[in-house]
Amino acid sequence: MVEEPAPEPGAGQVLLRTKYLSLDPYMRGRISDAKSYAEPVRIGDPIVGRAVSDVVASNHPDFRPGEVVLSHAGWQEYAVSDGSDLRRLDPAVAPVSTALGVLGMPGMTAYTGLLLIGQPKPGETVVVAAASGPVGSLVGQIARLKGARAVGIAGGPDKCRYLVEELGFAAAVDHRAPDFPDRLREACPDGIDVYFENVGGEVWWAVFPLLNNFARVPVCGLVANYNDTKLPDGPDRTTMVMRAVLSRRLTLRGFIVTDFADHAEDFRRDVGAWLREGQIKYREDVVDGLENAPEAFIGLLKGRNFGKLLIRMSPEP
Repeated sequence: MVEEPAPEPGAGQVLLRTKYLSLDPYMRGRISDAKSYAEPVRIGDPIVGRAVSDVVASNHPDFRPGEVVLSHAGWQEYAVSDGSDLRRLDPAVAPVSTALGVLGMPGMTAYTGLLLIGQPKPGETVVVAAASGPVGSLVGQIARLKGARAVGIAGGPDKCRYLVEELGFAAAVDHRAPDFPDRLREACPDGIDVYFENVGGEVWWAVFPLLNNFARVPVCGLVANYNDTKLPDGPDRTTMVMRAVLSRRLTLRGFIVTDFADHAEDFRRDVGAWLREGQIKYREDVVDGLENAPEAFIGLLKGRNFGKLLIRMSPEP
């Protein structure tokens, strides 16, 4: 933790004070120098991250003090922006924290990955890992709205109950159960048509044998392996996977949410309407204080959070 004077906004800039900071698994890749789709955070810089911020001072013609915006402030209390990365939020439309979850990047990830890559059809089985999180929970609910059968994979009985009793999933399977592969097979008697991949690891190997011909696999994340520093021990299963891709005509496509930036308005329109109509629900896991962000982030990678993980900054003095 570093304490220093808040920056002063220059010409055409605004000074932002963070209200809520989003913690997301992709940040793990940004604090590694391994080759990836984005440059890593430099040593000494704040960790990147989206935030909901108050405009506290402005030299920008489009923003006024007191407005609330979605920003890329990262892990810091104050930040300066030239306005190009800001989007104004209306607290009367939805709680501003939802801009970091169900109506933000995680929500758009679920919406675009499922509908544009997964393309679920009525009656099909859609399985999603990390199903109680902000991405997975929306994937399952959208699948249900599209007439598919949603099966969630989550860690622990409380999360599994939440998926079925609160969110309307057809079934939920605890990946911590010793007989997890058997339970997943029982929950998917007709196989799997769409698997929304958030986790990788042993969850993937339980799902893989159940994929039907022409199954679609949007690959959003591989959180089970984010802390790995070397390839896992064991046999090389590449040939087996590729043979199945060929013989079962599987589609595996990795994506980054920015690939579908031109669908942002469709996402906000559709999910916003479903939210207002009560057709979808969301859950937030809020931790107070920036000083608690590191421990909360470690917990996120271990599956301790229940819902969208947010850091709520200290209240106004």
